[in-house]
Amino acid sequence: MDKTSRPNILLITSDQQHWNTIGLKNPEIYTPNLDRLAERGCLFKRAYCPNPTCTPTRASIITGMYPSQHGAYSLGTKLMENHTSVGEVLTNAGYQTALVGKAHFQPLRSTDEFPSFESYPILRDLDFWRKFDQSFYGFERAELARNHADETHVGQHYAIWMEENGLTDWEKHFQNTWAEFSFGESASEPQYLTWDLPEEFHTNAWIAERSNALMEDYVKEGKPFFLWASFFDPHPPYLVPEPWDKMYDPDEISVPQITPGEHDKNPEHFSKTQQPDPDFSDWEEPGGATMHGCGSHLQSRESLAKEIAVYFGMISCMDKYIGKILDKLDELNLAENTLIVFTSDHGHFFGQHGLNAKGPFHYEDLIKVPFIASWPGKIEAGSESEAIQSLVDLAPTFIGAAEARIPASMTGIDQSASWRGAAPPARDHAIVENRHQPTTLYPKTYVNQRYKITTYQGNEYGEVFDLESDPDEVNNLWNDSQNATLKAGLMMEFFHAELRKEPTPMPRIAGA
Repeated sequence: MDKTSRPNILLITSDQQHWNTIGLKNPEIYTPNLDRLAERGCLFKRAYCPNPTCTPTRASIITGMYPSQHGAYSLGTKLMENHTSVGEVLTNAGYQTALVGKAHFQPLRSTDEFPSFESYPILRDLDFWRKFDQSFYGFERAELARNHADETHVGQHYAIWMEENGLTDWEKHFQNTWAEFSFGESASEPQYLTWDLPEEFHTNAWIAERSNALMEDYVKEGKPFFLWASFFDPHPPYLVPEPWDKMYDPDEISVPQITPGEHDKNPEHFSKTQQPDPDFSDWEEPGGATMHGCGSHLQSRESLAKEIAVYFGMISCMDKYIGKILDKLDELNLAENTLIVFTSDHGHFFGQHGLNAKGPFHYEDLIKVPFIASWPGKIEAGSESEAIQSLVDLAPTFIGAAEARIPASMTGIDQSASWRGAAPPARDHAIVENRHQPTTLYPKTYVNQRYKITTYQGNEYGEVFDLESDPDEVNNLWNDSQNATLKAGLMMEFFHAELRKEPTPMPRIAGA
């Protein structure tokens, strides 16, 4: 492949999107643009995140390393800048590179030892961001924001864009207080379901407009590009502007519910979520820090239905702006030589197993993600695949597609030949880590084509599910004596998979 024929690479991600929220496979939701992308390429049904929270997975996407390897193992940690990233490799290979939207590689607090560009109060220092012209984790250009919907974390390039487009009083549409930081004349209450922000100033519109502008510039330069359009929705809070907030009728959508007794065989933290005021004090870190999801998940069916309706509305609104990016590719005659991947950083609960949002519960709803890959002439159009994918493979796959050298530090697998049909499936398993609360709950999951096993560091409990006979994951086989051999075999597979993912930073060049 000569340099002039190297593909452009467009990565489009959502945030916390359930794997079964693409209209092509779910008639309850409307996503015409994701549907047409799937019709141009392959819909992968078995794609997994390396961690079901934002920072660890997003760091894995750009480093091609697992969270236990790159070190940004949890929310509130930082991806250190010394790691080789896909942006750096492709920039050095002659690509134009950019990230527009959500990064979340760094925490909301900064220290002298671990400084953060994504922290307070710098988030809202717009003068700083107007002058920001440095590369960011290897991306030549980064245009950033940090807020989900109306969160106080708004600022950076997104706020500048709102002002430049005429919304000078943007602050009134967002919360203005977080921890000890307060902005504006008075604190504003969080909004719910219906957002008073005009749609044309939504982050979706900003990401689509800026992504399209960059692609127009890239065409003029005549060099291939790697562009990550990183959307924020449908991550809670459940909030979307009109008319998307009323697009779905809560009375007409399915509302997932718990199966009675399904947590009886599970570790105790599962059943505690079904109590009105559970005591999770034994699961707190020293100093009182708690883990996402360790609280009551009880919610009325009526309330949950309203939130699902808005969650779907957030996805459909995002889909409209993904369509604008796809349209621009066509307009610029770039589509035929562009590898496009759409996925999400992790999944989401909206009633499945009686759970909401996320937490230490490694059901498919949380660890599996929507995943579409399109590459005209390379990936079969309109195809579907059960081949296991992992988001840790994205960096080496993009580098492989560009025929650049994949760094030895990357432990993900280059899927490019497999996607083209030039090689068999590259994976027979996926590993999901979740070291959010390392001294109390540290679950890690191994999943192969049929079975899934989850272990907890320092504890004897766990989960084993047969995804073929029990796709809804309601019968935990961990303590089933009749399946002791199965569990032992899965543990051995898990052990060997862990050994195989150790990095090899250089080849052995001498006997000693």
